[in-house]
Parts: sequence; C-alpha cells; structure tokens
Amino acid sequence: MRIATWNVNSLKARLEKVMWWLDRAKPDVLLMQETKLSDADAPVTSFKQVGYELVHHGEGRWNGVAIASRCGIGGVITNFGEPLRPTQTSETGDDEPLAEARMVSAECGGIRVICVYAPNGRQIDSPFYEAKLAWFSRLARWTDEAVAPNTSAVIGGDFNVAPEDIDVWDPQACHGGTHVSERERQALARLSSAGFVDAYRLHHPEQGRYTWWDYRAGSFYKNFGMRIDHLLVTTSLTHRVIWAEIDREARKGKPLPSDHAPLVIDIDNPGHPFDAGWASAESRIAARSRKQE
Repeated sequence: MRIATWNVNSLKARLEKVMWWLDRAKPDVLLMQETKLSDADAPVTSFKQVGYELVHHGEGRWNGVAIASRCGIGGVITNFGEPLRPTQTSETGDDEPLAEARMVSAECGGIRVICVYAPNGRQIDSPFYEAKLAWFSRLARWTDEAVAPNTSAVIGGDFNVAPEDIDVWDPQACHGGTHVSERERQALARLSSAGFVDAYRLHHPEQGRYTWWDYRAGSFYKNFGMRIDHLLVTTSLTHRVIWAEIDREARKGKPLPSDHAPLVIDIDNPGHPFDAGWASAESRIAARSRKQE
C-alpha cells in the first residue's frame, strides 16, 4: 500500500495539480491538508472519476482536511470524535484549533489513517502558539485513547514542526521562531513516546530534505526549506515500511504548485516508480554554492 500526505494549499486552486500527481505517483491513500473548502464544495466527483473515494472535513475559506482512497474508506472520525466548537473570536484561524477543521481519520485497506493539519503558531508566547500546543495535547490524548499499541495506524499531515535541526535549512536563522521551538518539538515527540515512528527517517538519515519552501526569494531553488510534513507509523508497521520519499518535482511547474511537496511511503510492496528529483536538484544546488564561494 502507498500512503501519501500533502498540504495542497487550496484544493480548488490545486485540483489540476493533484489530479496530475495521482496519475504520477498512484497512491492508494492520499491525506490532504489546507483544502480551504466546505464539505459541500469538496470535489467528490473529480476524485471518483479517477478511482478514489473522498471524505472531507472542512469549514470553507480556511483549514480543511481530506482523505482520498482507492482501497475503501470506513469508520470516519472528524475533530477527535467531537463537533467543532463554536468560534469565540473574529480571528481567521490558529487561535481556536478545536473550532477549526484540522483532523479526519478513517480505515483504509486495513490501516487506520489519521490526517492532521496542525496550527501554525504564528509567534512564540502568543495565544496562537499556546493554542497550537493545546491542539497537540488533544491529538496525543486522542491517539492514547483511540489507537491501541498493536494497531496498524498512520498519522500524516502538516504538523508545522521540524523535529530536529537537520530538518531546517539553517538552524541559526530559524532560532527563536515557531516550528523549531523546544516546546513544539516536545509536543511532536510525545507522539513518538506513544509508539509512533517517523517513517521518513527509517530510510533517510540525511539532512537537506524538506517538504516546505517559502514561495518568496527563490527559497525553493536555493533549497531553503523545512521538513514539517510527516507520516508517523505505529511500531507494528515500522518493519513493513519499505520505502519513503518526498516528491520534490511536485513543488515545481505549472499550474502553480503548493508550497509543500507530497511525502510518500510504501508499505509491504513497492508502488508505482517516479523520480522525485533530489539527485539532480542537489547537484545544481552544490554547483551554485561553489560559484558563490
């Protein structure tokens, strides 16, 4: 089974890109974040036409999560099994994450998949930052309650946390900001202590591999990025993860791509092959660096 996660940064705006990528990588399950759609506007028909069922949990202009599967969808749970809370402020997001569409889970092909979109946090010591940490605590409590230790499960999505310094292009430049702070990293690590393992690191110990790059200042071509999108698997699945990759090529070209790249893992058997573009990119980046020295 091939499972992928991708912050699509508006499913309406990126639908053509997503359809292209489904044909390119042929995942069995795709977890999507930041769909920015209401449930009524989710493109169920478009996915059905290419062989996927779609379950969507959204609120309209902001946030939104979805699961597309060609191996069945059952036992759907949204927002940790609770109704979205009424909003109390006029903010556009991040300060009330339990009033925002940030979690959907389902059984797909015998595996419980959990799609999450963590709050950004905006600024350390702000209400948004504290709300982000509270949301991570809610996620950890739910996994403790709902995911038994021997369950085959995958938590995937945009966690908005780089677990270690090797997961950012320049730790010194990032120091003091969100995504790399100690409290955020501890919040993510709590999932590891609950039995979840970073599937990408099972196969890729190297630095310089990221899932997000700012649209501005040529960050993508300089490889100034962060690895903030993750697929975490239960320990019972670790020996079954035979391959993992970040599809850098999906961050390029027209129509305008998301600022995130898809992260992919294969469980038990290899999926459809594709060139993720890292070898050629790293040679170009190294050549530019030599010119600047």
